[in-house]
Amino acid sequence: MYGKVLVVEHEKCTGCRQCELVCSVFHNGTSNPSRARIKVMKWEHVGFYLPMTCQNCEKPFCTEVCPTKACHRDIENQRVIIDKDKCIGCKTCVVACPFGHPFFDPIDRVTVKCDYCDGEPQCVRFCEVKAIDYVEADRVQMAKRREVFTKFSDLLKIER
Repeated sequence: MYGKVLVVEHEKCTGCRQCELVCSVFHNGTSNPSRARIKVMKWEHVGFYLPMTCQNCEKPFCTEVCPTKACHRDIENQRVIIDKDKCIGCKTCVVACPFGHPFFDPIDRVTVKCDYCDGEPQCVRFCEVKAIDYVEADRVQMAKRREVFTKFSDLLKIER
C-alpha cells in the first residue's frame, strides 16, 4: 500500500501563498502563514516558486534523531507522523531534515508537519492554478520529481 501524496507542478505555482493561509486556518483557526505546514519557497528574481511539505522519506533522518520518538514513521500509511503529546519542542527533527521540514510552531511549542488535512488537503482544494495535487503514490512519476529537485538544487547553487 502506497497511499496518497502531494505532487507539485512548480511551473503552475504563482507564489500567491494561498496554500499557506488555508493550511494555517485549517490547523490553527488563524490566517497565519508562519504556522502553516506547507511553505512556498520563492526565488522572485528568477520567477521560481515551489510549495514544499514533508517528503515522507523512506529513511527519514527526523525519526532517527527524535529523542522521544514523537517523530516516527507510520509503515502502514508510508508517512512520517509527529505525536504532539510526545514532542518536547527540541527542534532536532527540524535540523536533521535536508528539506527544511518539519516546522516548529512557536504558539503550541511543538514541531508540526503536513498531515494531508486528514485526507482532504486544503492546499489542493484552494489552489486556483492547480499547482498542487493529491494523488496515489504509485502514479507519481519519478522523472517529474527528479526534475523538480534538480531545478531546486540548481537554484540553490545560484544563490551561493
